[in-house]
Amino acid sequence: MRNKLLHTVRWKLILLLLSSIAITALFLLILYSLSTFIVGIEPINYPLRWVINNIGSLPVMITIGIVVFFVSIYMNSNRFVRNLQEIEAGMQEISNGRFDYQIKIKSHDEIGKVADSINHMTEQLNSYLEEITHGLREIAKGNFNIEIPVDPGSKLGEVADSINQMSRQLSHSIQEERNAEKTKNDLITGVSHDLRTPLTSILGFLEVIEEDRYQDEVELRYFVNIAYEKSLALKKLIDDLFEYTRINNGLPLDMKELDMVDFIGQLIEEFVPSFEKQGMECVMKVEGESLKIMADGERLVRAYENLMTNAMRYGQEGKVVDVVVGRDNDQVVVSFSNYGEPIPENDIPFIFDRFYRVESSRSKQTGGTGLGLAITKSIIEVQGGEITVRSDRHKTTFETRFFINRS
Repeated sequence: MRNKLLHTVRWKLILLLLSSIAITALFLLILYSLSTFIVGIEPINYPLRWVINNIGSLPVMITIGIVVFFVSIYMNSNRFVRNLQEIEAGMQEISNGRFDYQIKIKSHDEIGKVADSINHMTEQLNSYLEEITHGLREIAKGNFNIEIPVDPGSKLGEVADSINQMSRQLSHSIQEERNAEKTKNDLITGVSHDLRTPLTSILGFLEVIEEDRYQDEVELRYFVNIAYEKSLALKKLIDDLFEYTRINNGLPLDMKELDMVDFIGQLIEEFVPSFEKQGMECVMKVEGESLKIMADGERLVRAYENLMTNAMRYGQEGKVVDVVVGRDNDQVVVSFSNYGEPIPENDIPFIFDRFYRVESSRSKQTGGTGLGLAITKSIIEVQGGEITVRSDRHKTTFETRFFINRS
C-alpha cells in the first residue's frame, strides 16, 4: 500500500507540473494575442506601448509566465495536498488502532482509488478483528466449541488459528480434569463397594461367633471358614488395588531383553497343574523368528498370568486354550484364545475398565476383583505395548503387541 501511494503521488506531481506548464503556456498565448490586438487601438494602447518601449515584452512575458505558473501549481495542488493530508490523518488513526476509521475522499482519480483501497482494507481488518474478539468472548464464557474462521496467508489468520488450537487444548484439558475427577469418584465408589461387601460378611459371621449364636463346633468352623475366605478376597482386592495404583503412578521398570518364546513357554509350564486340575489343555504355537522385546519381565509375567487365568476361567467349556507367539512386521504378537462363552459386544469397549465385570454379580466366583484386566492393560501400556480383545460365538482372543528389539 505504501509503495502504491508513493507511485501515485509521483505521477500526480508530474501531471500537476505538466498541467501547470500547459495552463501557463495557454495563458501567455492568449495574452500575446490580446496584446497584439490592443496595441492597434487608440488611446488605450498607450500603457501597453509604454511597457513595451521601457521594459520590453520578453521580460514582461517571462515575469507574467512565472507568476501564472506558480499560481496554477498552487491552485491545482491545493486539493491534492488536502487529499494527502486526509490520507495521512487516516493512516495515523489506523496505526493507533482505530480500524473503523474511514478516509473521506470522493475523488475518482488515483488518490481516490488509494483511499478506497485503504478503506476496504480497514473494513476487512476491522470485520476480522470483530470475529476474533467475538470468538475470544465466547471462549471466556466457556464455549470452547466455537471456531474462529481462519484466513490463510495472513498474520491475523495465524492468530485465529492459534486461538482455535488454544481453545481446543483448553477444552481437552478441562475434559481431562473432569474425567480425572469422575475417575477418582468412580474409584472411590468401586473400592468402597468392594471393600464393604466382604467386610460386612466378615463382621456378620464374627458377630455370630462373638455372641455364641452357633449350634456346635461344626457350625463354628463353618462360620470361621466363610470369614477366612472373605478375608482372603478382601486381601486380594487390596493387593490388586495397591498394584494398580503403583503401576499408574509411575512404577520404576527394569527393562531387559526378553525372548518371548521362552518367556511364554515357561509361563505355560507353570500353569500345567492348573490346566490339569480343570481338565483343560494349553496349546502353544510359535510363528516367526527373532521374537525378542525390551520389557520388565517381572511385571510382564503378572499381565500374562492374568490373561492365562482369564482364559482358563471363561474357557472351561472349550477345554483348550491356544497361545500363539508370532511376528507382524516389526511387532511381536502374543494371543490367548479360549472357546467358552463370548463376551457380549456391548461389554467389549469397557472390558479393561477397573471394577468392570461382564456379569452383573461382583462375587469372587464369577468376576474376581474386577481389577485383573485393568492391571494387565496398565502393565502392557506402561512398557510401550498394546492390548486388544475380540470375541465371537466361536472364540475369545486377547492379543498383545510389542515392538521387536533391534539392538
